[in-house]
Amino acid sequence: MTVEITRLFDIPYHQLHEKKLDNAFVTKYNGQWVSTSTEEYIDKSNAVSRALLRMGIKKDDKIAVISTTNRTEWNIVDIGVLQVGAQNVPIYPTISSEDYEYILNHSESIICFVSDTEVLEKVNKIKHKTKLKEAYSFDHIEGCKHYSELFELGKDESNQTELEECKKQVDSHDLATIIYTSGTTGKPKGVMLTHNNIVSNVIDSFPRLPSIKEKTRVLSFLPVCHIFERMLHYLYQYAGASVYFAEGLDKIGENAKEIKPQLMSVVPRLLEKVFDKIYAKGDELSGLKKSLFYWSIALAEKYEPYGANGLFYNLQLKVARKLVFSKWKEALGGELYTMVSGSAPLHPRLTRIFCAAGMHVMEGYGLTETSPVVSVNMYANNMFRIGTVGKPIDNVEVKIAEDGEILIKGPNVMIGYYKDPEKTASVMTDDYFHTGDKGEVDKDGFLKITGRKKEMFKTSGGKYIVPTLIENELKESHFIEQAMVIGEGEKMPAVLIQPNFQFLKDWGKRKGHKIGNTNAEMITSDKVLQRIQKEIDKCNKQFGKWEQIKRFELTPDVWGIDSGHLTPTMKMKRDVIKDLYKDLYEKIYGNS
Repeated sequence: MTVEITRLFDIPYHQLHEKKLDNAFVTKYNGQWVSTSTEEYIDKSNAVSRALLRMGIKKDDKIAVISTTNRTEWNIVDIGVLQVGAQNVPIYPTISSEDYEYILNHSESIICFVSDTEVLEKVNKIKHKTKLKEAYSFDHIEGCKHYSELFELGKDESNQTELEECKKQVDSHDLATIIYTSGTTGKPKGVMLTHNNIVSNVIDSFPRLPSIKEKTRVLSFLPVCHIFERMLHYLYQYAGASVYFAEGLDKIGENAKEIKPQLMSVVPRLLEKVFDKIYAKGDELSGLKKSLFYWSIALAEKYEPYGANGLFYNLQLKVARKLVFSKWKEALGGELYTMVSGSAPLHPRLTRIFCAAGMHVMEGYGLTETSPVVSVNMYANNMFRIGTVGKPIDNVEVKIAEDGEILIKGPNVMIGYYKDPEKTASVMTDDYFHTGDKGEVDKDGFLKITGRKKEMFKTSGGKYIVPTLIENELKESHFIEQAMVIGEGEKMPAVLIQPNFQFLKDWGKRKGHKIGNTNAEMITSDKVLQRIQKEIDKCNKQFGKWEQIKRFELTPDVWGIDSGHLTPTMKMKRDVIKDLYKDLYEKIYGNS
């Protein structure tokens, strides 16, 4: 029996009938990987739905889900909530209690699922200021109801008929979820996505996936509270892949060795960190091994897909893959052949290096407001071009406005911002969504992102600066972790830099430089300042004279989400950073 997929909760039933799995989801508990089959997934989701109905949950009620890591429970609750016509409101776990309070109140959530003690404590701090009636935990926590209590409440199937009627009442154009985007300024916006928004994105993205064979394993670790990873979860279910959940960012390598994934989604920052570690280890080698390592990197930097570099290059690459790159691949389980990259621009150099190593990086583009995929590269059929974010997926139209802004039209475009019709109207022209990003489409239909409309600025000389282009070039340096270009209305561009402190320590030790032990000591070291200047000089060669960085200052802090420098999707909060380091800004520009 074929299952027509019009709502998100139709996807597990499609998997049951088309590609039933023994290990639809796999999570590690107490050192053991525990599989959940397609049937168990559906049975538990139905039990949750029946329990919610008995608790009086109605269509369009809002239920929050907050989990520190991705885990099977999240997906079970998600389907359980959606089947009764309620909406899942995912919340990023590490935001402050005050942000929890805002989102819970703005969404009017009445039940909350939490993963662990840390999240529960944050919720409990502000629960009395919200409409929350109850909280359930995935972990067993004293004083908190465990989510398995819903299985007991929903064990009695006498209201299954009521549930089936509820499912029938859910239309494909009904609201499925409200996703709060952190934004770089102001309060979070609640993006309203319908079942059809996300289902259409799943089905239209499916042709871009590499071939999913029996027992294809995916490693999932990007936060499922964001639409990128969440949509991919639905897509993997639709395709019949087994999804394994990493225990955390710090365990990715260890978990990859255990499960040997073939696919995973990544963000550029992760690839940068992985490569930094590889480079640091390679730099510790000596003699022939060190020479071979550097030769392989130089070769990888020239990589072009589809054998475009010719026979001799391909022979050299074969040698490099066997002697050097195979070890990289082994560190990630040995079977990884594709990584899908999103959420931020990926430098072409990294794409070339990982592709040369036999782990293809397929960069895509999208936003929460577009459910999210707009375009994505695919290795098959010559649909991969380095330096672009691929061609638009089926049924999604990309238009470039006169000012260069990317406009999107398609079934994946949100229905608006929750309780904010004015903001919704400000980003829509007829059926086109204004992304705020600037881009161009080449003659073959590949989309290239050229900057962020709001982040472009003019110097006092009237010259335009696109900071992201300069920042991405700077972050190619192993010495630079984060960089923010400043200079709007000033006579010249400058940059605030957070060095890669661990790399600096290792470098200082290798070179025998006394650069200090603390961050504060390192950023005042003459050796460090000279080395960073060298990296800036190298970067400046890539840009016009008016774009070149004339001054820089180093910050002693590690820019992070918890410290307020970055959004949960690792984008810089430019106004916050500028305010935090206004003393450094004044030092650079003074009263000029």
